[in-house]
Amino acid sequence: MKNKVSKVVKLVASALLIAGCAINTVTAEEKPNIIFILTDDLGFNQVGAYGDTPIKTPNLDAMAANGIRFDQAYAGNTVCSPSRVSLFTGRDGRYMTNNSNTVELNHKDITLAHVLKYADYDTALFGKYSIGQQMGVTDPLAMGFDTWYGMYSILEGHRQYPQILWRDGQKIRIKENEGGRKGAYAQELFTNEAIDYIKQERENPFFVMLTYSSPHAELAVPAKYSDKYKLSEKPYTGMKGGKPADKYAAYYPEPVDKPNATLAGMVSALDEYIGQILNTLDEQGKLENTLIIFTSDNGPHDEGGADPTFFKASAPYKGQKRDLYDGGIHVPMIVHWPAQIRTARVDQTPWLFADVLPTFADIADVNLNMIPRVHTNGVSIADLLNDKPVKMADRILYWEFSKQVGDPNSGVIGDTYQAARKGNWKAVRYGFDAPLELYNIIQDPSESNNLVRKNRPMASEFLALFERYKK
Repeated sequence: MKNKVSKVVKLVASALLIAGCAINTVTAEEKPNIIFILTDDLGFNQVGAYGDTPIKTPNLDAMAANGIRFDQAYAGNTVCSPSRVSLFTGRDGRYMTNNSNTVELNHKDITLAHVLKYADYDTALFGKYSIGQQMGVTDPLAMGFDTWYGMYSILEGHRQYPQILWRDGQKIRIKENEGGRKGAYAQELFTNEAIDYIKQERENPFFVMLTYSSPHAELAVPAKYSDKYKLSEKPYTGMKGGKPADKYAAYYPEPVDKPNATLAGMVSALDEYIGQILNTLDEQGKLENTLIIFTSDNGPHDEGGADPTFFKASAPYKGQKRDLYDGGIHVPMIVHWPAQIRTARVDQTPWLFADVLPTFADIADVNLNMIPRVHTNGVSIADLLNDKPVKMADRILYWEFSKQVGDPNSGVIGDTYQAARKGNWKAVRYGFDAPLELYNIIQDPSESNNLVRKNRPMASEFLALFERYKK
């Protein structure tokens, strides 16, 4: 009888595939829990699994050693807001209406949380939000999340010891941090909330976005994490003595005696918190069928005393945050899903944040064509998230970044940069009137050997693309 049922299932599945329909033989009860962990301004080479960093990240390294380490994955942009809007909506720079750090979600946008609600997921966001500040219109509860705890505005995300946070649309005081005290570390608070959520009894699978606001400046961490590092240091003076240490000092006025140790400690703290999430899932018997994705919203920063050159934070890539060279957009990406990924591997498939929404839809068996107002040009990578990955067709990945003039949060848009990748080829244009640069990003990750003159056909293809999509 069992064999007959199995044959019927296979026949039905085959018929649906022939008809062009998506098929997922996983039952509703077997749909995976999903946890998406997003760090803020973490460089490609600031996780142990990716290179020679002095920063210790044993839990992330273990995830990579038991899952998939993607070496050619990209953020949605080189700064926070457009990168996150890309992630939430499944759009790359071609479909974005604003590629500057002033962008927010529109009330008509359909997010990945909305999509997973169609598959009966319970949805929660813990941490930094910053991409929708119209309460009741574009706040997390209005954009598909059932539960929300964390930071609301973009500037709130600049504080590691915040005096206020938000819970389901209500502002709450963090008394431990009032009066200059530093008693409650934001990243630990977010982790604890996520752990409490994971422990709750529920009938539905859950989707958790854990969006840490670290290691973005300000540079601050409990001493037990920074004290373990003895590194060469240049103290950051902030606004001490009334003179700004750098152009970001107005945002980060407090001096930091040991900025390198502090930043390293911030990353190690995140690693420990992620270890706590993994342990909780294991204790609850949920680790096996929980899809966990870890990444960063863009490349490393140099704000508040941070020194990405000291850590070789973008290595082997050129640039950092606010660049469209790969150092600004090429990010660590680790996927852990024991039920589907039993043999660890390193995967070289290029993909980007816009692909996350259609991937989640695929995994949850949601037909995006049946959801009103979905507007995505991402591609599902679900067929890569197993031990028998299906090779994806070559395609063009695209980014556009509108830099703000003067103050990085001035709101006044200056030059717009463009970048695109097709296979091994990467093109960059730092302004609509700037010359095109062309690189073989695999052979030349530092983007130092401009091949425009040696490959005119490829350069012409990218130039036509840039002209077509420039805003």
